[in-house]
Amino acid sequence: MNATVATEYTRSKIHPKKFALGVACASILMMFAAFTSAYIVRQAAGNWLEFRLPDIFYINTLVILLSSATVHGSYLAFKRGKTQAYRVLLVFTLILGLAFLALQYQGWQTLTAIGVELTTNPSGSFVYVISGVHAAHILGGIAALIVAIIHAFALTHKVTPARKLRFEMTLIYWHFVDFLWVYLLVFFTLQQS
Repeated sequence: MNATVATEYTRSKIHPKKFALGVACASILMMFAAFTSAYIVRQAAGNWLEFRLPDIFYINTLVILLSSATVHGSYLAFKRGKTQAYRVLLVFTLILGLAFLALQYQGWQTLTAIGVELTTNPSGSFVYVISGVHAAHILGGIAALIVAIIHAFALTHKVTPARKLRFEMTLIYWHFVDFLWVYLLVFFTLQQS
């Protein structure tokens, strides 16, 4: 039976775990597409509060993009056997991910301070819910980063197929949630104009 699975894996050229991750990312993307579609439909219905997104959300975007660069650098260092760079960049990615969440929280506080609260108007509710669900997905990525950091420091640095696959999946998911945030920020910004 294992020989059959191995043969099928060779033919499909995509690891089943990566395929499952791709399906999960596609499902998440569909959920956010539904959120943004509902936003547009509800906006057209009227009773919509117009407001400008606080600048902290744009700063937040730079932080998450930088985290994408550091996790990618860590992956390249991992493959090249550069243990110190691999570990340091991975820890840096975790710090940037946590900073993203802290800045996100500050963004929500800024929204509240300008009178856009969760229950005041549907426009504010959409921003809180969409960005909050995204933050929950960032928490999932942070959990994966913590596991990757534990492996980086607890295990001898060896590029094995299993460890490479695990790191690639973490990398793909982190890039995905970063892309998703950029999409959401562009969407919110375009809706304001």
